[in-house]
Amino acid sequence: MTHTEVTEKLSDVLATEFEVDRSAITPDAPLMQTLDLDSLDLVDVVVIVEQNFGITIRQEDFVGRNTFADFSDLIYSKINESK
Repeated sequence: MTHTEVTEKLSDVLATEFEVDRSAITPDAPLMQTLDLDSLDLVDVVVIVEQNFGITIRQEDFVGRNTFADFSDLIYSKINESK
C-alpha cells in the first residue's frame, strides 16, 4: 500500500466513523480537534485503524503526532514495519 493509498483510506474511514466532512481532513488539520476527540475517543481511533489496516498502535505512538499527516505517516510506517 502506498503512502497516498494509506492517507486516502485513513481519511475515508475517519470521516465515516466520526461523521466529519471529508474535506475537513487535510494534512495539516489537527487530528483531535477536527474529529472532536477526547482521550477516550482515541481508543476508538486505535481499534478502527487496527481493524482497517491490520497493524497495532500503542498509546506512546501518538506522542508528537498532532496532524492527520503525522497520523498517516505513523500508519504507513507501521504497515511497512510489519512486512
